[in-house]
Amino acid sequence: MSDSLRAADLLARRLYEAGCRHAFGMPGGEVLTIVDALQKAGIEFVLCKHENAAGFMAEGAHHVNGAPGIMVATVGPGAMNGVNVVANAEQDRVPLIVLTGCVDPDEALTYTHQVLDHRAVFEPITKATFTLTANGADTIADKAVGIATEGRSGPVHIDVPISVADAIAAPKLRRHAAPSKVAPVGEDLETARTWLSQAKRLVIIAGLDVVKDGSAKAVVEFSRKFGAPVITTYKAKGIIPEDDPLSLGGAGLSPLADKHLLPFVQDSDLIIGVGYDPIEMRPGWREVWDPTTTRMIDITASPNHHYMHQAGLSFIADTGAALEVLSEGVTPLAARSRDEIAQLKIALSEAFSSKDDWGPAGVIAECRDVLPTDTIATVDSGAHRILLSQMWTCTQPRTLLQSSGLCTMGCAVPLAMGAKYVAPSRTVVSFSGDAGMLMVAGELSTAAEHGLNTIFVVFVDASLALIELKQRQRQMKNEGVDFGQHDFAAIGRAFGGHGHTVTNRAELRAALEGAIVADTFTVIGAVIDRKDYDGRI
Repeated sequence: MSDSLRAADLLARRLYEAGCRHAFGMPGGEVLTIVDALQKAGIEFVLCKHENAAGFMAEGAHHVNGAPGIMVATVGPGAMNGVNVVANAEQDRVPLIVLTGCVDPDEALTYTHQVLDHRAVFEPITKATFTLTANGADTIADKAVGIATEGRSGPVHIDVPISVADAIAAPKLRRHAAPSKVAPVGEDLETARTWLSQAKRLVIIAGLDVVKDGSAKAVVEFSRKFGAPVITTYKAKGIIPEDDPLSLGGAGLSPLADKHLLPFVQDSDLIIGVGYDPIEMRPGWREVWDPTTTRMIDITASPNHHYMHQAGLSFIADTGAALEVLSEGVTPLAARSRDEIAQLKIALSEAFSSKDDWGPAGVIAECRDVLPTDTIATVDSGAHRILLSQMWTCTQPRTLLQSSGLCTMGCAVPLAMGAKYVAPSRTVVSFSGDAGMLMVAGELSTAAEHGLNTIFVVFVDASLALIELKQRQRQMKNEGVDFGQHDFAAIGRAFGGHGHTVTNRAELRAALEGAIVADTFTVIGAVIDRKDYDGRI
């Protein structure tokens, strides 16, 4: 029957229904039906050079269009290549649908080549894992979308046997209703309102749940009503424009920033955590206030099982709805001193100065000055990420993308490419260390093949600079952290892009101005000294 639907078609159609328009991966024979079904459903399949990069491209696409990301990997080594990005999706709260091909169960009884238990591998690092069945394909697809996107987002794995993908199946069209927003009620809400009405030194620490809930406007309105300064985690940067007088910027991994921010937090008489998930934070943020003496209200998507901090009141609720009911009928007693907030902003600005002639801070400052305000930036793990996360100003959410839970290297390049696929008219820039770029340089060919004019900035210092710094701080011998200095501009040109090596801000500015209007991608190798990070992060 020409109008018959395969199980793979039902899966693909449900993903299209969820807003997915791109899937990223590396096919093998076991996933050909999946790729065919995705294409027929209206989901473009993008061939990548490595499954780990494919998963990050899927995440980059998600941050722009809000739909779950899709990663496709074949049996055995293909699936295993994706383990890192799936673990990242779990720790960084990314709704990633992981589709892997597998041999049929009867075949696996006697055929062992490349065969292993995918579900056993992915079970600890996903919210759920399924094996697709013909009669349950539509139900499994709907469950996968719901589980991946509800509460704190995360990855869901679906293993697809070859014969099941091709099997004819009737759609069940089971769709569960999306959960309504939950707001606090009862005695605890009244206590929270009392605390708020009595607060004189209020501070908000806002995190990724705010981005997920779409509650940025509610945070800004609450902040302005009560004169409350806002600190965000790195992934939540931009929920309050960082040029706002009440924005104190991001916090997470910088001891230098913490020297200024933590005393301010500890001097507060009320701390409100709004979607604050401390998986992004360094140990210096563990138990920095005593909930028996400092009032703390936690509003999150999930219960506190991390124990990085404790609160006097805890609400599992939608962040925007919670702030709305919390502020109802409450008149601010006194706003925190605007002079105190302004002085803290000045101290942070001086600590992370944008006036350096060169070095990593000069590179970051020049890029921020030249590139449009709404640029989507991505950044790899390393010393440069800590510095950039403090210096890069965001005026809207999801404009600085990074791995701040798992903190993996090799993510910035594919994150930027995924974002560029979905937002081709936006300026998208990736910041990588030279080691991080070397991990994924093959994906530059993917950028060339698809005409992406993404900008790739590489900090070239021929070292794992953050680890080398820690090595020196422990007075250890330099070992295992340095490598050769490579010509990244030439690598970019070899893959069909533009390439520039820059050693000062004027050269960088010229390269950026050309890259913005270029017809293909541009690699900019910014040569710096690894010791330029000393005392700066």
